[in-house]
Amino acid sequence: MSTYRVNPAAPDEAYLRFWQERHLCTLTTLRRDGSPHVVPVGVTYDPEAGLARVITNRSSVKVSHVLAAGPEGARVAVCQVAGRRWATLEGRARVSGEPERVAEAERRYAERYGRTPAENPSRVVVEITVERALGRG
Repeated sequence: MSTYRVNPAAPDEAYLRFWQERHLCTLTTLRRDGSPHVVPVGVTYDPEAGLARVITNRSSVKVSHVLAAGPEGARVAVCQVAGRRWATLEGRARVSGEPERVAEAERRYAERYGRTPAENPSRVVVEITVERALGRG
């Protein structure tokens, strides 16, 4: 199968719809030795803001990998697959604990996944500035 580039700021309708459906995703971060760390996550995609968001605990390994990259952010990828459809978003990730940003990520998560996340005072959001989008929606 060929690689299909998608404009991350203006994805086609099928690609965007695929990111709105309920699918488990993966987040790939890099360990200090450069090897990939791949974990299951819920992801929301906001092409208007140019962001993909992942809510998580501030003590998670994924957060430590992102923070270790420094203020410029960590290179990461999120991916989902369903049959012949697949989508990958790549970009720079940063961690935010700002209540407004976390609340927005929780709202979007609830919209996509059909459930409100449980209260978690340790919750942060990994915000990925999307630089590249690939896939077949």
